[in-house]
Amino acid sequence: MNTIEMSQEQQTFSMPRIGDKAPEFKAVTTQGEINFPSDYKGSWTILFSHPADFTPVCTSEFMTFAHLEEKFNKANCKLVGLSVDGLYSHIAWLRTIKDKIEFNGMKDIEVKFPLIEDITMNVAKKYGMIQPGEHQTQAVRAVFFIDPESTVRAIIYYPLSLGRNFDEIYRALIAMQTSDKFNVATPADWEPGKDVIISPAGSCGVAEERMTKSEDLECKDWFFCTKKLDKDTVLKEVLK
Repeated sequence: MNTIEMSQEQQTFSMPRIGDKAPEFKAVTTQGEINFPSDYKGSWTILFSHPADFTPVCTSEFMTFAHLEEKFNKANCKLVGLSVDGLYSHIAWLRTIKDKIEFNGMKDIEVKFPLIEDITMNVAKKYGMIQPGEHQTQAVRAVFFIDPESTVRAIIYYPLSLGRNFDEIYRALIAMQTSDKFNVATPADWEPGKDVIISPAGSCGVAEERMTKSEDLECKDWFFCTKKLDKDTVLKEVLK
């Protein structure tokens, strides 16, 4: 394999990791040209890909994202979609969704967030959305959570056949913002109003103090301590 072939292969399989800065790109979208992620600095962003326009699973997902867009916006989060189809295909598909499609009680849904044209697959390759084992030219269902400082904070990948769980996408967004605001971790299945986790003690003295003197913590053992954080307090800090 020569150098050029190796470089192309690495580009195809590469993807940002959690903690990396989101790769930069300029793109044409259904809402005009964007410079990503600089245009979104200061807010959270969910960048997500789908395999193709005019496909049923993707249609159900776009309707759901559009239906929930205001809810995400209230959590200081913008939505940006991507597929490797062209701009005119995007426009025709979104018009069809609004004019003809009804799903899960939703109809007359207008998609207002940007949908990126990526015929060259340049953006999809930068973000590792093309998985050759799944498909050579269609992007898998990737979800990138990017924070206000343009850092990748979480990544979820789904195969072409599996529609996303939007409750989990929203829950993950709120949980990460809660961790940032209150310097805590969130346990399995956490939702606002449930107890949060305090980082493990860093010394024997702190561990002993937590187990014997702390009134606001509930410690199962020195390394497993939780505390209450009520729902209203969380939502007041996270939602706009």
